[in-house]
Amino acid sequence: MPAGKRPASRKRWSTTERDARAEHGPLIAGVDEVGRGPLAGPVVACAVIMPPDARAIGGVDDSKLLTPAARTRLAVKIRERAIAIGVGAASVREIDRVNIYHATVLAMRRALGRLGATPSHVLVDGKPIRSLRVTHTAIVCGDRKCYSIACASIIAKVTRDRLMLALARRYPQYLWERNVGYGTPEHWTSVNEHGLSPHHRRSFIHPRQLVLDLDMPADLVDDDLMPSLEELVNDAMLPIPIVVRSIIPFEPSETSDSTSPEAQ
Repeated sequence: MPAGKRPASRKRWSTTERDARAEHGPLIAGVDEVGRGPLAGPVVACAVIMPPDARAIGGVDDSKLLTPAARTRLAVKIRERAIAIGVGAASVREIDRVNIYHATVLAMRRALGRLGATPSHVLVDGKPIRSLRVTHTAIVCGDRKCYSIACASIIAKVTRDRLMLALARRYPQYLWERNVGYGTPEHWTSVNEHGLSPHHRRSFIHPRQLVLDLDMPADLVDDDLMPSLEELVNDAMLPIPIVVRSIIPFEPSETSDSTSPEAQ
């Protein structure tokens, strides 16, 4: 690349948010989740309302396409500029009880409930969710097309990675500081050698998780009974070395620049 020439910028975001504001109002909440696939740890969701009249933060993208350092840096900027941020989670026990699909919806409902502001409309990554309990527009690959959803994906990813890093200090044999709970070969080796921790999803290592009951009633789990995030990630009711609030102060010096898998 010639000296002084900047690399090509990311393609422009789709018009989805602009169209939603024109139809519904200025406060558009983007919602995304992280952690559907791991063998261990909670599923975490985030809802974000970004200012409608401000330029997009440079570098924001689908969290899976960013390095850990870039995600941490962008999470700080998103927190500084966001009108509202809500983080929710569903614990390993809830995942094993109702399956990952319904636990993910529960985490999303909790994130929306913690926003602290009423959105004019909600944009969700993926397909429509009947049990979300709010009117929304679903966008397949929304974290690559919609700015607010991408911001939500970054906050959710940084939050969950920090939680898994904290748990890794208590259970170093599973190397969660590197795999953040995903089923890497080294993680499976550790499971075979040491057995399951209290934070492993039993349903993910059992044939019954192969069938998802998508018609399970939305009221099976009461999202009004949401425990603190400390309790959500501490499924065995053991103390963990950090206190997790609804919005974590993402300081770069506190976050591991791990080589964890980026798949959600």
